[in-house]
Amino acid sequence: MNTKSLLSLTLFACLVAGAGGAGAAMTAQELERLGKDLTPMGAEKAGNKDGSIPVWDGGFPTTPAGVDPKDVYADPFPKEKPLYTITAANLEQYQGKLIPGQIAMLKRFQDYKMLVYPSHRTAALEQSEYDHIKAEAGKAALAEGGNGILNVKNSTVPFPMPKSGVEAVWNHMTRHRGGSFIRYTSLLPVQANGAFTPVVRIEHIALASKVKNAEPNRLLYYMRTDTAPSSQAGTALLDYEPLDQVKEQRLVWTYNPGSRRVMRAPDVSYDSPAIGSDGLATQDDFDGFNGAPDRFDWKLVGKKEMIVSYNNNRLIAKQVKPSDIVRPGHMNQDLVRYEMHRVWVVEATLKPGKRHVYSKRVFYIDEDSWALVHSDNFDGRGELWRVHEMHGVQYSTAPAYGPACDVIYDLQARRYLVSSLVNANKPFQYHVEFDLSAFSVDAMRRFAN
Repeated sequence: MNTKSLLSLTLFACLVAGAGGAGAAMTAQELERLGKDLTPMGAEKAGNKDGSIPVWDGGFPTTPAGVDPKDVYADPFPKEKPLYTITAANLEQYQGKLIPGQIAMLKRFQDYKMLVYPSHRTAALEQSEYDHIKAEAGKAALAEGGNGILNVKNSTVPFPMPKSGVEAVWNHMTRHRGGSFIRYTSLLPVQANGAFTPVVRIEHIALASKVKNAEPNRLLYYMRTDTAPSSQAGTALLDYEPLDQVKEQRLVWTYNPGSRRVMRAPDVSYDSPAIGSDGLATQDDFDGFNGAPDRFDWKLVGKKEMIVSYNNNRLIAKQVKPSDIVRPGHMNQDLVRYEMHRVWVVEATLKPGKRHVYSKRVFYIDEDSWALVHSDNFDGRGELWRVHEMHGVQYSTAPAYGPACDVIYDLQARRYLVSSLVNANKPFQYHVEFDLSAFSVDAMRRFAN
């Protein structure tokens, strides 16, 4: 079957699926395609007709040739030059491959640009993850209302061939990020003039499948402490992330070093302001989208070839500092790499009678990794409000594709938020052995101190 036929079949399946509740399980014939004409995670192996998207040849499951294993974030393509640069002056030439939020940024800022490089399909996992995906793909099903996943224990892609929008988003939320790890990141709320004060963090993150004695109905465990600025140093947060957040609310505790008290956080979900975001993000903006999907109607629009942020190792090079990344109005676009990739497009529209500050959201999900690479978020009047870009890299030491950082541009406030900016001088610690006690309130107290 040729690439054109595959894409046509994919689009047809998406369109007939509609908004999506409980989709049909994968058939034996569909399962057989995994690892053959489809990648083990369900992407099309073939490149596109004009060659701007190459064949997937396995990605980078280990450190690529020519990269120093000691420099784990080094750019694997250091000698490549941009194929072309998109600006406000020539955007009409590329409009069919651009996302509305990208177009809005190009039109708003005359110095904003997109440097487009040759595409590389670097996303890859280890073989054991592929085995879990294939073993459970024929059993996976959505819980009532699409609010959880049934019959999945180890798979990080429950729906390799999604038949509804909510299935595609669950693939994003459950995707492999390295299993269990410790990372060092910064949060940068940037004012209109480019001023910012970094919030520096240490984060412990583990999928429930990687935590010994994990409780039922758990997707992941998360704990962090802030180490800077001094006014926030020692504050900490602990999160138990349910798989079905309609059945059971997210459990969050915070620690205040001033009072030395642990408090249960009452509302850390949906559109409540994200902690530390300076009002520039909602709780469910974290990681592109997280939490319960029940307030939106989900539609799988289809798969499209789009220019998106990808392979952004240069953003976390050892010599790059936060001050090199931040500029008034937007990030330093000389450091951001864009490539042509196939993405799943998913629309989320607020249900009648439900409340959320976003009336509509459009998500763009990388077919190779199931990582969200972009989202456009609209206000109650239906106007584009926040543009969210995920600047990802392939972490070969995991291996997994994940964010080097992400950025939310608030078009109304004229400010932006850079979050999860990885510290290049403190690499992730992968394959950390956690048990449930590592994510206890007592552990959070010790972590903060």
